[in-house]
Amino acid sequence: MKAPDLQRASVTARGSASKLPTRIVRAACPHDCPDTCAMLITVEGEVTMPGGSVRGARATEVKGDPDHPTTHGVLCNKVAKYLERTYAPDRVLYPMKRIGPKGPSASVGTEHRASGAPAPGKADAAQFARITWDEALDTIAAKFKAIAADNPQSILPFSYAGTMGIVQANSIDRRFFHVLGASLLDRTICSNAGKEGIALTLGANIGPEMERFDEAKLILLWGTNPVTSSVHLWTRVTEAKRRGAKVIAIDPYQSLSAEKCHEWLPVRPGTDAAVALAMMHVLICDDLLDHDYIAQYTLGFDELKEHVKAWTPERAAHISGISAQQIETLAREYGMAGRNGEAAVIRINYGLQRHAGGAMSCRTIACLPALTGAWRHAAGGVLLGTGGTYPVDVKALERPDLIWNAPRTINMVRLGDALLGDAAALSNGPPVKAMFVYSANPATVVPDSNKALRGMAREDLFTVVHDVFLTDSCDYADIVLPATTQLEHFDIHKSYGHLYWLVNQPAIAPVGEARSDSDVFRALAERMGFTDPALFESDETIAAQAIDAKHAYNNGITLASLKEKGWQRLNVPAEWKPFAEGNFRTPSGKCEFVSARAAALGLPALPDYIAPRESPLTNPALAAKYPLMMISPPARNFMNSTFGNIASLREAEKEPFLDLNAADAAPRGIADGARVRIFNDRGSFEARARVNGKSRAGVVTALSVWWHKYTPTGRNANAVTNQSLTDLGRGPTFYDCLVEVEKAA
Repeated sequence: MKAPDLQRASVTARGSASKLPTRIVRAACPHDCPDTCAMLITVEGEVTMPGGSVRGARATEVKGDPDHPTTHGVLCNKVAKYLERTYAPDRVLYPMKRIGPKGPSASVGTEHRASGAPAPGKADAAQFARITWDEALDTIAAKFKAIAADNPQSILPFSYAGTMGIVQANSIDRRFFHVLGASLLDRTICSNAGKEGIALTLGANIGPEMERFDEAKLILLWGTNPVTSSVHLWTRVTEAKRRGAKVIAIDPYQSLSAEKCHEWLPVRPGTDAAVALAMMHVLICDDLLDHDYIAQYTLGFDELKEHVKAWTPERAAHISGISAQQIETLAREYGMAGRNGEAAVIRINYGLQRHAGGAMSCRTIACLPALTGAWRHAAGGVLLGTGGTYPVDVKALERPDLIWNAPRTINMVRLGDALLGDAAALSNGPPVKAMFVYSANPATVVPDSNKALRGMAREDLFTVVHDVFLTDSCDYADIVLPATTQLEHFDIHKSYGHLYWLVNQPAIAPVGEARSDSDVFRALAERMGFTDPALFESDETIAAQAIDAKHAYNNGITLASLKEKGWQRLNVPAEWKPFAEGNFRTPSGKCEFVSARAAALGLPALPDYIAPRESPLTNPALAAKYPLMMISPPARNFMNSTFGNIASLREAEKEPFLDLNAADAAPRGIADGARVRIFNDRGSFEARARVNGKSRAGVVTALSVWWHKYTPTGRNANAVTNQSLTDLGRGPTFYDCLVEVEKAA
């Protein structure tokens, strides 16, 4: 079905169209990216919706808002193609029920995967039959009622960041499952370890504005690849370089960003904290310190000074794989920036917290700016995210007061174990008998995917998936519901990279019979016979509640003002220096080198190094079988699993690749371009080898995450990752993974 036919379906289903001049609708990018772009949607024609509101009949252009200070008129290569997503020929247009066996369609075979050709949408759809919304909702309600009569905790919601919108991702859905009495989901698959780790040092996930990075004289890109994951930060880094700043990448992989930096320090995965501790050793030994800042605004310096005496550059070099001289030079360059009154900023990202000591890594690196006084500068400090700056009334949004039965919590990282009945993963509770998946694609993204897929294939598991496309997760669904894209529903957004609230106005009528997350849960609440008014509030009512009007940072920001202006900056100083004069969000109000909270959680009170569980240094027995450390950072043209089916973006990625160092390829007889098998005890997948030196020796890199159905053997990199959790934050350890590589048969 061609895109115009989809739009005609929209008009027929939702209202009558009449030609009008084009107009511009303000929107916000909903995807899991720190830049949270302000968008302008050009629409033509008119559709009158039920209730009398008017939307465009068709969107004709999506572009960045040139007036938004961060977006500056630019969208990434993925979102610039958003109309391809909205009007894709393989969109789910109507509710469907399963009529075939669970699992991928037999006709979506190796010949499609190996060529990189799309798995045909019609072949997948042949596993399903079209039904009405009434039948879909009645079926779901009947199943949920029957399961809840025994124990509602056997029902599991599964969602994450398919949309980052305040309303669509975190409101009616939470309220619905609270009233139902379902299990709670521990949503930790991305950022929780880093956020909880940095909070031990700073008190909250708060940092400098990316808009100020062009003022820095030294930029450390530590475990981050902004060319792929934060294009608007990269433009500021590039401008800083033009003005004379030095940019250093610290990363096991020479990413698109690292190859453009002045220097690349290829550390082993999971060893970042060791490098940071050795940097502290050098800073203190060379007295490259801001003693006044330390005295006024930090807690526990004397203890830290004694602690890092043992962390010599030589010790950290043995662990990290970079030389002692490189560590000393890095520390001195960082310290001299402070000595000279120049701004030095560290950008860390979520890759470096995806191992056993992930939280401690972020906590440890976050100690560095307080030693040199880097927080005195608007372009100084450390940035993991800015999300902790926003005053959001989470209780009003999610309504935890509606919980009535003390439900257990299931961690999404351990979905495979939970679905297969592991008692610990189930918190010693009842088995999962139903799962409602929305704003997520667990079949593709969770670790140890073979277990997850076996669990999802259970015939006694009732699964609902609400999505825009027939994802890998839909292959295991009993009911598939059509979801709206960002152009088709209302929402408001905060960011984890800048300081602006944004509104997303619906630009067009929903395509086909698509419904938003909030609309679906309101309808399902009605079918369940629930009567609490909180389940039936409108999107705009919820949005207004979420903006905490009592907090000074939200002064002058209301839903009405956001709808009028499109976006508004938090009411913070124009030159945002969050910790220039202390004011840390910690219990002491200071940067806590010594953390009583860490000790209470069973972690070292001082910043420390927690080694990976799977590495040649820490697990030589396992490394004897699987000697290579594997990481799986984002591919440039995908956003987690979003956009993985968009033809132009998938074609740009070509096929799954594995980047190897020649030192690892040669002993295995692997030539550039060879098909290889990557494996361990958990599973295997195949990819095309690129022997290019972008991965340091001993490390292989599988840019991700491909949908299973578009891979050569029906498995992506998560076939070999594990379900172990981080030291704090209960996050995943995707990059704590030993494998072996061989030529494919």
